[in-house]
Amino acid sequence: MALVILLGAIAFVFFAIVVSAVKIIRPYERGLVERLGKYHATVEPGLRLIYPFIDKMVRVDMRERVVDVPPQEVITSDNVVVSVDAVVYYEATDPQRLVYNVVDFYLAVTKLAQTNLRNVIGDMQLDEALTSRDTINTRLREILDDATDKWGTRVVRVEIQRIDPPADVMSAMHEQMKAERTRRATVTTAQGDREAAITRAEGEKQSAILAAEGEKQSAILYAEGEREAQIARASGEAEAIRQVYSAIHEGNPSADLLAIKYLETLAAVANGQATKIFLPTEATAMLGALGGMKELFEAAGDAAPNGAPSKAVTKR
Repeated sequence: MALVILLGAIAFVFFAIVVSAVKIIRPYERGLVERLGKYHATVEPGLRLIYPFIDKMVRVDMRERVVDVPPQEVITSDNVVVSVDAVVYYEATDPQRLVYNVVDFYLAVTKLAQTNLRNVIGDMQLDEALTSRDTINTRLREILDDATDKWGTRVVRVEIQRIDPPADVMSAMHEQMKAERTRRATVTTAQGDREAAITRAEGEKQSAILAAEGEKQSAILYAEGEREAQIARASGEAEAIRQVYSAIHEGNPSADLLAIKYLETLAAVANGQATKIFLPTEATAMLGALGGMKELFEAAGDAAPNGAPSKAVTKR
């Protein structure tokens, strides 16, 4: 019975030794092997064997982690106290330095972020700090990355969650923003009225131009119509004159017939309402010729005996 108990104890001790010698490193971990209290090697993920009671393995998580920086009061360059809350994302790059160079990395990076937040935001005015979060994030990440490099980590990014000014400053900012929006609305309305007035003026201008163009075209068309009508009348009158002139020449009228027609025309003119009659030079000569013909007829009548017809009348 005692032998069985002894064998069982030996087996348990052997099993415990084997279990302590076998280590499994997960894919996101790295193992630091310490031999007799001194750093020996860094092992990759997988099944690893160490010497029991001689070697010790420390696992280091290589995944990206988040450090929540508690809110703190920061004074800006224009003496406004604001509350700033940030988060820091980091990942391990060297497990040996992360384990041996810093005792509490979480506390160290938190205090480091708080201190540098005061420095970065303290150099800015309130308006600049509220509108330059990307700038703050970039500057703070560069500072923390340089400072934590000796700790075997890399700061991936820094995000400012909140920047809260005091209540009275927030109220003043709201009033200012309200006034600015009112001003912009007034300016927008004025610009709209101005654009509407410009549009109306442009419309009236175009309307006046079109009306003037219409009147111009109408006057041109009317003038062209009058010109065409005058040309047509003149052509008709000219054609009538040519026909009369041709008829006169074809009829070969004698001077006596022309004189009689002339006298008939003068009689028709004299029967009008005009009190003055202007005779051309040719009319005066024609009247003189008619007077001479009258004298010849009278002389011929006197020379004929006992009312016998004269030679001139007979000849005629």
